[in-house]
Amino acid sequence: MPDPITDPFPDPGPAPRPEAIPDFLNADRPPVPNLVVPTAVQPFHLAGRPVRGRLIRLGPLADALLSRHGYAPPVARLVGQAMALTAGLAAALKYRGSFSLQAKGDSVVPMLLADCTDDGQLRGQARVDHPALATLMEVDHDPPAAGLLGRGYLAFTCDQGPDMERYQGIVAMDGIHLADMTQSYFRTSEQLQAHVRLACARTEAGWRASALILERVAGDGGLGETSAEEQDDAWSTALALVGTLKDAEMLDDALSAPRLLHLLFHAEGLELDLPRALSYGCRCSRARLSGVLAGFSDADLTEMTQDGAITMTCEFCNYDFRFAPAEVRR
Repeated sequence: MPDPITDPFPDPGPAPRPEAIPDFLNADRPPVPNLVVPTAVQPFHLAGRPVRGRLIRLGPLADALLSRHGYAPPVARLVGQAMALTAGLAAALKYRGSFSLQAKGDSVVPMLLADCTDDGQLRGQARVDHPALATLMEVDHDPPAAGLLGRGYLAFTCDQGPDMERYQGIVAMDGIHLADMTQSYFRTSEQLQAHVRLACARTEAGWRASALILERVAGDGGLGETSAEEQDDAWSTALALVGTLKDAEMLDDALSAPRLLHLLFHAEGLELDLPRALSYGCRCSRARLSGVLAGFSDADLTEMTQDGAITMTCEFCNYDFRFAPAEVRR
């Protein structure tokens, strides 16, 4: 079993609840958007059929999160897909905490991270070997996830807070696209029949990202007298209908999530559950990074000082925090 993949900025715990100071009024926070998409996650199920799912549409949140980094288009698409997927998986959480996707590979994107809290605070980022990416794109101008990540491991982590044990499932990356890798994880680690569809592209309105996650529920989950054969047929039908879905439809702001799901499943007993919000969720702060610097010796701080200041960059929101050495010396 490989060592768990760790977040370079480990989360100190659950995010503050709404009674805390809003980020846009908090001088300790970087100037990032105070953006919320109220109906970004639309859960649903098909009545009398062994199918439930979630449609995730990040809307302008995708552009706000991706445009701060200036990623090359293939990398931006990968990060956008990872964030939409993570938001969809986090929506199934039944506790206060967070869900994260982490990929560690040996190619031009050696690290991919995305995480989402139970209340919808979403963030994501990728580390990129830019010279190697430029060389790769001379051969393949639009490399898929397998080309960007290479060989390595994919980890899904449920963090249930400081008083609960973290659960982490790790598998080798298997597949061409991130959706393929995720389905391989479900088959091998969760023994769950699931189908994942991901889309991310730059549109006229900016970057957009979406995910559709279907899960087959257990046969005794309120399906009455439905036979095993009928349940198999219902699952196959749902997969076939999702196969007709176009990326452009998943990313179209003018096509609401309820309308899109109705177009797909109106004849299959579609029932919509309550939607959930997503928000711009980088949780960095000056105080947090100051605490990190406080752990270094004076000699280390002196070595880190350039032009009279120590600069620390949050890799999620791509914002530089500058500290005078006297601020952080013990």
